[in-house]
Amino acid sequence: MSVNSLRRTMLGLIAAAPLSGLIACGYRLRGMVDLSFKVIAITGSPSPPLRADLQTAILTGTDAKVALNPKDADLILEITNDVNGREILAYNSNGQVSAYRLNIRVGFRAFDMAGAEVVPEAEIYMTRDMDFSVTTVLATDVQIQQFLGLMRRDLAIQILRRVSAAAKSPQSRAF
Repeated sequence: MSVNSLRRTMLGLIAAAPLSGLIACGYRLRGMVDLSFKVIAITGSPSPPLRADLQTAILTGTDAKVALNPKDADLILEITNDVNGREILAYNSNGQVSAYRLNIRVGFRAFDMAGAEVVPEAEIYMTRDMDFSVTTVLATDVQIQQFLGLMRRDLAIQILRRVSAAAKSPQSRAF
């Protein structure tokens, strides 16, 4: 065996070690959301960016389609509230704001065409802390919009995962 082939073999083993460790511990990528519904309608009062993120999550992360008319849907996802907020988290020694906490609160419920609730009224809340400097106000505004966009995309996927989990779980029966 030549030195170069021995070196390539050793580099290959070193590169494969972390991957084999991840596989051994059961790590896997999230993949698609498994929904038992084929057509989903989004109703209620979502903000336009949240509606777009929900539609994108449905079209790219599931096998379902988005219906424009709720009468054509198997599942109706109703957004009951969508609130973005920002609160002051800290001040510096000069009394100027030095950190903010961004938050998004989305209320929703899901029901099928028969009117049976798949997900009763629920709410998802997400926060993110960010530093602030008065010298970079314009860059901070762009950063806030980027953070809110990432948070909305994550919330859209979490909503779909909650709908998927609720649709798979057996419904409790009252006696």
